[in-house]
Amino acid sequence: MRPIPKTPSSTKTPRSAKTPRRPTGNKDPVEVYCRIRPLGNNEEESCVHIISDTVLKLTAPKNSAGYKSGHRIETQHTFKKIYDEKTSQKVLYDNVAMPLVDDLIHGKNGLIFAYGITGSGKTHTMTGMPSDSGLLPRCLDVIFNSIGELQAPKYVFKPDKSNGIEIQTELEAKLEKEKRVKEAALQAAQGGRNRNADNDFADLIRVAETGVISGVDEDNSYAVFVSYFEIYNNYIYDLLDETPVDPICPKPPVSKNLREDMNRNMYVSGVTEIEVKSTEEAYSIFWKGQKKRRVANTVLNRESSRSHSVFAIKLVQAPLDPDGEEVLQDKNQIAVATLSLCDLAGSERTNRTRAGGDRLREAGNINASLMTLRTCMEVLRENQANAENGVSPKIVPYRDTKLTHLFKNFFDGEGKVRMVVCLNPNADDYDESVHVMKFAEVTQDVVIARPESVRFDTGLTPGRRRANQMYKEVLAKVEESNGDGETVIVAKPVHTMGPPFPLFELNSPEDSTTLVNLMHYLQDRQRRRQTLIDDLSRKEGVFRAHLLALEKENSQANGNEMLQKTAEMYEQDKKELRYELDDQKKRADKEKTDKLKMRQALKGVVSQEKGKWERECSKRVKDKEMEMQAKMWQKEEKLRQLKEIVQNMKTNDSGPVTRAQLKAASMPRSKSPPPVSRKPPIKSRHRRSKSSDCWIEHKPLTHLETGTVMKPSIKNKKTVARPGEKDFKDTNATNYVLAHQEEDSAGEIETKLIKGDVYKTVGGGHCIQFTEVETLKTRSDELTSPGRKRHASDSIDDESHSSWTDVETRCSTAIEGRPRTGPSYCHTAAKKKKP
Repeated sequence: MRPIPKTPSSTKTPRSAKTPRRPTGNKDPVEVYCRIRPLGNNEEESCVHIISDTVLKLTAPKNSAGYKSGHRIETQHTFKKIYDEKTSQKVLYDNVAMPLVDDLIHGKNGLIFAYGITGSGKTHTMTGMPSDSGLLPRCLDVIFNSIGELQAPKYVFKPDKSNGIEIQTELEAKLEKEKRVKEAALQAAQGGRNRNADNDFADLIRVAETGVISGVDEDNSYAVFVSYFEIYNNYIYDLLDETPVDPICPKPPVSKNLREDMNRNMYVSGVTEIEVKSTEEAYSIFWKGQKKRRVANTVLNRESSRSHSVFAIKLVQAPLDPDGEEVLQDKNQIAVATLSLCDLAGSERTNRTRAGGDRLREAGNINASLMTLRTCMEVLRENQANAENGVSPKIVPYRDTKLTHLFKNFFDGEGKVRMVVCLNPNADDYDESVHVMKFAEVTQDVVIARPESVRFDTGLTPGRRRANQMYKEVLAKVEESNGDGETVIVAKPVHTMGPPFPLFELNSPEDSTTLVNLMHYLQDRQRRRQTLIDDLSRKEGVFRAHLLALEKENSQANGNEMLQKTAEMYEQDKKELRYELDDQKKRADKEKTDKLKMRQALKGVVSQEKGKWERECSKRVKDKEMEMQAKMWQKEEKLRQLKEIVQNMKTNDSGPVTRAQLKAASMPRSKSPPPVSRKPPIKSRHRRSKSSDCWIEHKPLTHLETGTVMKPSIKNKKTVARPGEKDFKDTNATNYVLAHQEEDSAGEIETKLIKGDVYKTVGGGHCIQFTEVETLKTRSDELTSPGRKRHASDSIDDESHSSWTDVETRCSTAIEGRPRTGPSYCHTAAKKKKP
């Protein structure tokens, strides 16, 4: 802000950074300039015709909505200045931005808007190219060209986070600089970030602006602070915020709030303000924030800005002390001015861009903010017209959007406002360009109160900086020329009380000019005197404090040394513990992350094993059910056969049933397996010779040869314990037999030969179709076994036993059975009586 001088009766001229600028009675209109963008190619049709330096004409094409609706086909619009397609960035800067930079050096605020539709060249006007810089880099060049040698050491001026500035001594600034350098090095070492990564654009080859502002006060010290933020979806985001991002739980950026300081000035609370010392440093910071700006690919522009960006340049200046060495330690003598360069997002029609989703919501917020800005301009113009007629003004809706609320102080007389309207002459953009022209006409009709100039008269001797430099140069020359070691004292420049007394001779009683001049001279002289007295008092206090500290140090030298050593030890231990604590936190975070990953992995393994065991259990249960079903079927089959035997014995009256017949009847018959539900493979129709059959005999290693009578003899076979695909391919097998042994209910060995035919499958493998089951048994009769004692009851079965060995008896029993036709049947012939 700009300070306000006190009345002539005061002894000081305070220029507080928190004092608002009071507008003067004069008013200036908002200056609106128009810049026309070149056409993309020769096929595009232009709808813009320049009539003069201030007037242009828009012609509606036949496919436009204005032409079809019957409105005016040609419209004329007036601007402060019109720049055609051939206008360079240098010419535009000299006419538009150079006066605002001059005001900034002299303590006045300024605001530059870049307004237009999407793809009209707003960002190019603000930024430009390395070979042809835009308004922003040229403003930085001129500022640093003008104050390059007059800048204060870094951190002498420090923002107080409340839109104010604090002053530190050069010693305090040096200590803070060392502290920040150590913190930056520590953060870079812990985070693994390259400290030179922020200076990627410092070595950018760029054509710099050589202009210089005249009239810079050499007795002031200057500092430049920059900030860069964007207004996206009516939220403010800091583009220079370096808050570390959590890789595990990333959080979205936090929006900033608009606040009003004690002087009712609007500012962005908590925005990052960085002190810069050169254009390269400021430009690199700008590009670092530019990479975070919200852009998107639309139909009208490949990288369309989806937010309003504001780059603020704050210039702080304060006078030097009477010796011309350091900044005067008086907060009321600080002057702050801000130059804001606002790149507005392009206005557009959503039906033309075919936007959807996030792009549609962004376009809606952009158009709403621009419409609010236009409404504010219309209300301001209406209030100015009503003020002449004595009508009470309306409330300007600044608070409807963050954009208008932030810059309301400029429209209330806090600085100059200039707008650069970028125009695309393409006929396809005629309908949007008409709305831009209407807004420009409304804006340039608004007048803003002109702020008063800043006075930098502090009452101190002018030229003290140069006098102090000359004193140091003379002192250095005297020390170099004095080689004999003699002490030479060089006096410092004497403080003057200003120019000599003016002429105060009164020529007539009505002469009031001489007395008024004398009064002003004495008041200025009194202010200079009071400033010197205040500075002397300050230096006396500092000197007295140094003396007291020195005496205290001398009286407590030993104790202070011990305390200092102890404090250093504690400080070292504190640093080590802090490092250890940071390491432990990192390890704890890493362990937490590892545990989380392990928990997720174990959940996957458990679920996989659970599914595997569930499938295994279900398979085992199914196998067990099939096994129990087979056993039940066998028992039912035996029970049915026994029932048939009993029924046959009842119906057969040929004679008493012998024990041998019961045994023969109770022997299990060969049974066919249950029918197969699947359709068997179709066998080839040609007949094959039995001698060419090749068998695969699947016989386990534990198979016991029982020597059963009528055991089938299989020729051309290959016996394997575990058949494989190779066995079927090598032997070209056509038949398969599986030998299975188990113990029957009588404790005897029962051998089952399960036979089947081998077929080749379509996939190149082999399948087996089981055709029959043959059962072999070996019985040992207890009655005929040697060494057995005969009992009286055994004589009953002698006859039946002897009859069983007869050929006729052995051949009188037949078993009938067919594959896949159900259980087999036993037929017994009647025994003939002996003659």
